[in-house]
Amino acid sequence: MIVSALATAVGVNLGLTVLLVSAYSLLRRRPPFVSVYAPRRPYAPLESWLAAAWRRSEDDIHAAAGLDGVIFVRIFVFSIRLFAVVAVVGVGVLMPINFMGDQLQLIDFTDLPSKSVDVLSISNVQDGSNKLWLHFSAVYIITGVACYLLYYEYRYISGKRLEYFMTSKPLPQYFTVLVRAIPITDGGSVSDAVDKFFKEYHSSTYLSHTVVHQTGKLRRLLNETEIMWTKLKNLKYVPQRPSADNPPKKFLGLFGRNNPIGKYQKRLADLEENVRMEQSDATRRQEIPAAFVSFKSRYASANAIYIRQSDNPTEWQTEHAPDPHDVYWPSFSTSFMERWISKFVVFVASVLLIIVFLLVVGFIQGLTYMEQLEAWLPFLRNILEIAIVSQLVTGYLPSVILHFLSSYVPSIMKLFSTMQGFVSVSGIERSACNKMLRFTIWTVFFANVLTGSALNQLNIFVDPKKIPERLAVVVPAQASFFIAYVVTSWTSITSELTQTSALLYHLWGSCAKCCKREDSEAPSMHYHSEIPRILLFGLLGLTYSIVAPLILPFVLTYFCLGYFIFRNQLCNVYAPKYDTGGRFWPIVHNATIFSLVLMHLISIGVFGVKEFPLGSSLLVPLPILTLLFYAYCGNRFYPIFEAYSTESLVNKDIQEQSKPEMAEFFSSLETAYCDPALKPIQRSSNSDERTSPLLSSV
Repeated sequence: MIVSALATAVGVNLGLTVLLVSAYSLLRRRPPFVSVYAPRRPYAPLESWLAAAWRRSEDDIHAAAGLDGVIFVRIFVFSIRLFAVVAVVGVGVLMPINFMGDQLQLIDFTDLPSKSVDVLSISNVQDGSNKLWLHFSAVYIITGVACYLLYYEYRYISGKRLEYFMTSKPLPQYFTVLVRAIPITDGGSVSDAVDKFFKEYHSSTYLSHTVVHQTGKLRRLLNETEIMWTKLKNLKYVPQRPSADNPPKKFLGLFGRNNPIGKYQKRLADLEENVRMEQSDATRRQEIPAAFVSFKSRYASANAIYIRQSDNPTEWQTEHAPDPHDVYWPSFSTSFMERWISKFVVFVASVLLIIVFLLVVGFIQGLTYMEQLEAWLPFLRNILEIAIVSQLVTGYLPSVILHFLSSYVPSIMKLFSTMQGFVSVSGIERSACNKMLRFTIWTVFFANVLTGSALNQLNIFVDPKKIPERLAVVVPAQASFFIAYVVTSWTSITSELTQTSALLYHLWGSCAKCCKREDSEAPSMHYHSEIPRILLFGLLGLTYSIVAPLILPFVLTYFCLGYFIFRNQLCNVYAPKYDTGGRFWPIVHNATIFSLVLMHLISIGVFGVKEFPLGSSLLVPLPILTLLFYAYCGNRFYPIFEAYSTESLVNKDIQEQSKPEMAEFFSSLETAYCDPALKPIQRSSNSDERTSPLLSSV
């Protein structure tokens, strides 16, 4: 990519970013758009969103979005701190050294816009030059700063997680375990088996239990009921509804439109009756060999989880119970065999998705080469010869297409994780986050690197000894594409402010009255899609910090935008659906370590290609030291994110055992894990009240 094409991409995205921010600043203060831009607030905010986002403390974020929201913001804080230092080293030291080199060609300042951005990369430094010692030193400096910040953040967040536990009020998930594979005797019930087992082996600590029921059919009926209730409720927005004294006129008594209210009310009443019958049947007969078992202390609950309950390890299997609001009840309707088959299906589907995406990425990479594009589309040759068109097509269009197609992948990964049978929404999204991260690294990064250079480079991993050398060739070759990709992400992350899809839905509902909603529910934060996206830009920044430091200011700008935008969104737009207590952070830590090791391998290969063997040799210990640091952090901090210690559990139990409100809490545990599908509904009676004004006003 030439400098002018990159400048065009920067100009276009900068203009779009300013436009989106300006539109948001105007619309957010208008009362009709409160449900879009501040659904968690009862009024339109008057103060500047940027100033408000800057003033909010970490405690404010915690109160609004839980510890997961704090961790999400800390990812941006960590990235800004890291890339501020990396940008100073890369842009302030390495890029001038690269620019003043003459490996590629002599510099002509009068013709700089038509030069390739490679003149700012390490490719422009003379082979074997002593200036490469500066690049060598930069690798060690960046690694040292990154490891220090990783250690600091891991220690800080671990402390926050323990503080969150010790200061939290009593929560059902700390006193409850999920028991599966419950053996049932002939003629007995699951409830009787659970009660007998835990009274016998946990007599002093066992409190109560709730058996899980088969509710798949019931949930389908409830979904139909909710759809019918929504249709009936929305009819109140349709004007000029005929009354009983003034029936709708029909042509020749045959053609015309009947009043649908009565039909909907009857259908809703029939559905509710079916729901009640299915609820009664599910409660009486359709038990699943699984139950939520509650104990009198957190310590007793932890013992039940980590001590095997039966001599037969396939029976009485225990695991952590999720928060009652976090339980994904449909997962209980699947059998063990169905979950096992689903895991295999998900694996095959994931491989097929990656293969399909590799083909798409190969096509996208073809757009970055004008010669290849003209060969594919010869009838557009005259148009492509226009300077501005060629700059937009090669510098802007490929990254836009990749962003657009990648936006559909998170929902697919979440579907895959749902199929695997996780019993909590948070478990589904953490699994989807890991899947999305692996998919992003392999398809967005490695696929573009390999397909963008040459197909014969696809055997790069066949000979492990040559991996650094081959990475040194293929990675720098795609620097211009990833710089454009990062620049395009400015528009992507700024569109988070405008909530484009929610805005269009709101405008449609305002115009089409029958689609209007009376209440707007605040959406939840999609951590499984946002965290991998942030980590991808961290990967790009670290891997290209030595070979193409021009990318660093654009990456740093992305993190600064994200810091302010998501602080605003977490407090005004998104409502937490669950709180894992910061369990997303180990994913961030592991991904950053992977990025550092990949940077080391690329640097070792680059120094070998640049005929700097001493530098390559002296870098070999660095990935080993980084992996040792990773192992230390894993032993020091990761167990805190897996389970709480006996010290914390016992101290918390002692702290609360004399509090009078604990008796009321233990009483509430008996119904805390009652399936919402089994709770009574009364939509039809409410619908009469809600629709009666319609019938009397026309």
